[in-house]
Amino acid sequence: MSERDASERLSGLEQRLDRLEMLLGTLNDKLDRSGPGLADAKAGIQAWVTEYVSLRLQQLVPETCEHDPDETVAAEGPVLPGTRIRCTDEVLHRLGRIPIPFVRQMVTQKVAETARA
Repeated sequence: MSERDASERLSGLEQRLDRLEMLLGTLNDKLDRSGPGLADAKAGIQAWVTEYVSLRLQQLVPETCEHDPDETVAAEGPVLPGTRIRCTDEVLHRLGRIPIPFVRQMVTQKVAETARA
C-alpha cells in the first residue's frame, strides 16, 4: 500500500469518525431533552389511571344526601376505607383488586371526594 493510499484511507476514516461523533452528540442532546418529558408523561398516566378507576368505582357508590350522615346508617353497610361514605360490596371488592397501595388510596380519596360533591 502506498503512502498516498494510506493517507486517503486515513482521511476517509477521520471523516467517518467526525460524522459519527456528530451523530452521537445529536443523539445525546435528544436524550437529554426527553428526560423531563418522561416525568411529565408518568405523572399524566398516573392521573389518568386514577381518574378512570375512580370514575368506574363512582358508578357503584350510592348517592349521598347533603345532610350529615347518620352514624347508625353508616354502620349498617360497607363504607369506603377511612371514610363514613357508604358503598357497595362491589366497590370494596374492586378497590381490593388494585395491587398498588398508593393508587388504591388515591382512588379511594377521589371516589370519596366525588361522592361528597
